[in-house]
Amino acid sequence: MIKSKKGLEIKRVFNAPKEKVWNAWTDSKMFKKWWGPKGFTSPAAKINFKVGGKYHVAMHGPKGSEFDKDLWSTGTYKEIVPKEKIVVTDSFADEKGNVVGASYYGMPDTFPKETTMRISFKKQNGKTKMTLYYPSTKGIKGKMLSDMMQGWNQSFDKLAESLKK
Repeated sequence: MIKSKKGLEIKRVFNAPKEKVWNAWTDSKMFKKWWGPKGFTSPAAKINFKVGGKYHVAMHGPKGSEFDKDLWSTGTYKEIVPKEKIVVTDSFADEKGNVVGASYYGMPDTFPKETTMRISFKKQNGKTKMTLYYPSTKGIKGKMLSDMMQGWNQSFDKLAESLKK
């Protein structure tokens, strides 16, 4: 993981072919297996994987936790280079897919209503190097940024496990 002044970058190497890691992002059934931090599940994932298409996904926190409810997110695919790169917007959403502010889920509204993330995939010694990059973390500071990094890393731990199957 590398954090810069202007953005957030997380690099992971998965012991799986690039196509399988790519499919984990593009196939809703596979996506639901790993989406969300440790202890979270993904009860819903709709992925219209094409430029201009949208995703609408939910994660549900552990029973009895402050996140013992569905937390939705949505975004629009801006660029797709098959098995190489995905550029997509990312926003909190309600269950109907409408973009909402972070306060909808009890978080500070300094979190931007929309961010952009880029996911890239490269072959590396029979494995796949995946990089998640947010060019800007403006408005995401302190504990929010730390929680965001932790959440992604825990999700990627789950992704690594799901790729073994």
